[in-house]
Amino acid sequence: MSHLALGAICTFASFNLYAQSSVTLYGLVDAGLNYLSNAQTGRSDGKLIGHSQYSFQDGVTGGQNGSRWGLLGTEDLGGGMSAIFRLESGFSIGTGALGQGGAGVGRQAYVGLKSPAGTVTLGRQYDPVATTVGPFAAAAQWGGYMASHAVDVDNFLNTRRINNSVKYQSPDFKGLSFSGMYSFGGVPGSVGSKQLWSAGVGYANGAFSAGAAYLNARNPNLSFYGTNPNAGTTPATNNIGSVGSTTSAQSNPIYAGYASANTVQIIGAGAAYQIGAATLGATYSNVQFKGLGNTASSGPNPFGYSGNATFNVAEANLKYQITPSLLAGVAYSYTHNSGSDGKASASYHQGALGLDYFLSKRTDVYTIVVYQHASGTDSFNQPAVAQITGQTASATDSQTAVRVGIRHRF
Repeated sequence: MSHLALGAICTFASFNLYAQSSVTLYGLVDAGLNYLSNAQTGRSDGKLIGHSQYSFQDGVTGGQNGSRWGLLGTEDLGGGMSAIFRLESGFSIGTGALGQGGAGVGRQAYVGLKSPAGTVTLGRQYDPVATTVGPFAAAAQWGGYMASHAVDVDNFLNTRRINNSVKYQSPDFKGLSFSGMYSFGGVPGSVGSKQLWSAGVGYANGAFSAGAAYLNARNPNLSFYGTNPNAGTTPATNNIGSVGSTTSAQSNPIYAGYASANTVQIIGAGAAYQIGAATLGATYSNVQFKGLGNTASSGPNPFGYSGNATFNVAEANLKYQITPSLLAGVAYSYTHNSGSDGKASASYHQGALGLDYFLSKRTDVYTIVVYQHASGTDSFNQPAVAQITGQTASATDSQTAVRVGIRHRF
């Protein structure tokens, strides 16, 4: 065979291989201006100090979506099977800094196989609680990060990504689907340490849809809350939040006091029903920080907690498509922390309003208003203060946040 013919065959084969594969570059940028009624700045004479704040914020803290870019690829392997991958990086539109604690591809990074029997992927991924139940919450639909529940205690909005995980997603069986995930702890001689597993089931038929999911993470301060590059790697650090100081604000007083939990367990369920231009939705979650006091392999316990601390969270929401280009939403959520051994019992009432106007299929402008009121004693064993998700904690029991933003997809 001549070199010319061989070259032609190789070129043709390469063309066929390329034609059966694809790599898509995609992304989203979300930026806006935020007002916060009370942002904690520190302490003076033992009392919390707070001031109103005006700021420029990326979507990941105060908007609808975190800015990101990504690569999504697929290769046809024949017989209905294909290889897939996704590499997705978050960043700050205001500064250009990497998101997710400085991770290069911190939002998602996985590779796997897809077939008629389902999809198996390996890498850094979203858990079934976030993917199966999260979409029923207002935060995932129109409210963004600020509208999520009490610093996203139930992870309905993907605040936590799961490292070193294997995930299975079933095909759709007449509206029914299910998924399962396992994350390896990687601790020599202890299979259970730092391991995580999760499962979910969803159903959609006409105007009705619903989902339920479960997640269980061992040593969650490290395995669940400590999955970003800037996280602490020893039980001496608290990856959930911090108490603050005379010159710095507290971080996540709602549940950061429970870093010593041996296990965190999340049970979530949600449903929605569409009536014409309106969609009614509801969610419920039960989050338990179990086995508090495991300072040897989980995290610090400065307040001496033991036993379990339980959060019950309920939300009702309404989305209304006023016109093809104008969307409105309203939601109310209630979060109750029953505390541990009778300590640190607190409640958080939150209301959210949203209005979104689409200038085109890829560009929209929006406004979000969120109000939260706290009562009781929080996980830092102090009078509970409000903290709208993504924002600095308040110095008082109430806080209001307002956002005007613009979002563009490509």
